[in-house]
Amino acid sequence: MSLRTDRVGDLIAREISLIIDRELKDPSIGFVTVTSARVTADFRHADVYVSVFGDEAKMEKSMEGLRRASPFIRSLIGRRIRIRYTPEIRFRLDNSLIRGEQIDKLLKEIENE
Repeated sequence: MSLRTDRVGDLIAREISLIIDRELKDPSIGFVTVTSARVTADFRHADVYVSVFGDEAKMEKSMEGLRRASPFIRSLIGRRIRIRYTPEIRFRLDNSLIRGEQIDKLLKEIENE
């Protein structure tokens, strides 16, 4: 990755976070946090990693809502960020927080034994 793709990825993550927080009105999208975004070298695609608060059903519902809202989010990004191509946005579930909680739980269980 280059410095430019990293900067554009950070900018896209920040803008998408604001869009989700302030402009999306879909009730199926629960409490979602954008953790990062990775843009391909040609700026055609952006993988946006999100964590979703809630159980498995809420996660699936929120991810589906984000996928449906992707064209709308992309159009807003195209107006706000001046780059040659507005990347196609693909939402990915970031499981690192869940894995961290599972590891903490296991460590506490071991500690209590």
